Amino acid sequence: MPLAIEPSDLKTALACLRQGQIIAYPTEAVYGLGCDPFQAEAVSRLLQLKQRSVDKGLILIAASWSQIESLVEPVPPPALAQALASWPGPVTWVFPAGSTVPSWIRGRHRTVALRVSAHPVVQELCQAYGGPMVSTSANREGEPPLRDFRAMQMMFGKQIDFIVPGKVGGLSNPTPIRDAISGQTLRP
Repeated sequence: MPLAIEPSDLKTALACLRQGQIIAYPTEAVYGLGCDPFQAEAVSRLLQLKQRSVDKGLILIAASWSQIESLVEPVPPPALAQALASWPGPVTWVFPAGSTVPSWIRGRHRTVALRVSAHPVVQELCQAYGGPMVSTSANREGEPPLRDFRAMQMMFGKQIDFIVPGKVGGLSNPTPIRDAISGQTLRP
């Protein structure tokens, strides 16, 4: 299987994440902005860039359930099975947040939004990083999300530390968000 990211680009993206910087990368539907979710300054800078309130919370993406399992409180087996059956894939699930989830990720919620992505760039980034990343659409609050590398460069320029080249997946809208306990759709 060919690599989704050039080795030099992967090395640069990983260095940025480790240094608390912001990267952009293609996801299932749009370009995403990301950083290490456990570095408060990086998340704060990302929220300022997006002009987004910390109260809203953020999605975390991962390459596997094992990368995010410790972030959730125990849930009923059928609820977990439903989420796991959709992953890796383009569905974000909201779980009761474990005590290790920072307030700047949860926002005003007691939950954490998680996705195990099937996008090859996201898979490669998270596997190499060894854990989850923040994933929020690449746009300023109220503006449409960006879908290509050039648009990323034009809108954000040097405000983002690195843009991972690649194509977004085939979804026309950002991933749906569902509540893991109730199964209710929170964002179609």
